[in-house]
Amino acid sequence: MSLKLYAHPFSSYCQKVLIALYENATAFEMRLLAPDDPQTAAELAALWPLKRFPVLLDNERGGLESSIIIEYLDLYHPGPLRLLPEDPRAALEVRTMDRFFDNYISTPMQKIVFDSLRTADSRDPQGVSEARQMLDSAYHWLDTSLIGRQWAAGDSFSLADCAAAPALFYADWVQPISPTLARVHGLRQRLLARPSFVRAVDEARPYRHLFPLGAPDRD
Repeated sequence: MSLKLYAHPFSSYCQKVLIALYENATAFEMRLLAPDDPQTAAELAALWPLKRFPVLLDNERGGLESSIIIEYLDLYHPGPLRLLPEDPRAALEVRTMDRFFDNYISTPMQKIVFDSLRTADSRDPQGVSEARQMLDSAYHWLDTSLIGRQWAAGDSFSLADCAAAPALFYADWVQPISPTLARVHGLRQRLLARPSFVRAVDEARPYRHLFPLGAPDRD
């Protein structure tokens, strides 16, 4: 099998790529990164010394960073669903929303999560407060941006939704989305009903006990 994905199913950025693979039923080998498998970790380190994941290996060619991996799949392993529109103007909007979810939903969410893993004397309460404020601001901006849209960037499921699904999924655990933001909740629920994300969520269920803030008994 030519495609290998070095990933972990509980990682939001790995889920982002898994959604893209599942949407088009793209065949790949999952190289699960686990503490009890040093061989796979060594393979990842040889491919990418920074040891961040996901990493896609296509024969001898590697792909780094979730957004680039999905664009790579769209170019070299296309399926029935194009995740990046051919129209450059539509593609620009998809990329804009993709960056929004990564930078202004996932990043502050991870700031809060990672801070909880620090020892008490090294935590950053101001940084966590700022991250929570950023999430609330991002939720409100998104709610307005979704007016007239079925999916994150328009009427079609895209790269932006691959980013939105795990971002909103975990962010609502960390900083609950206000019940007044009906369009954001609506998008989150539509994403949770999407078969590709249902599969990703189900594959991650065995690892929920690892969530440092405690996974809520829902979703």
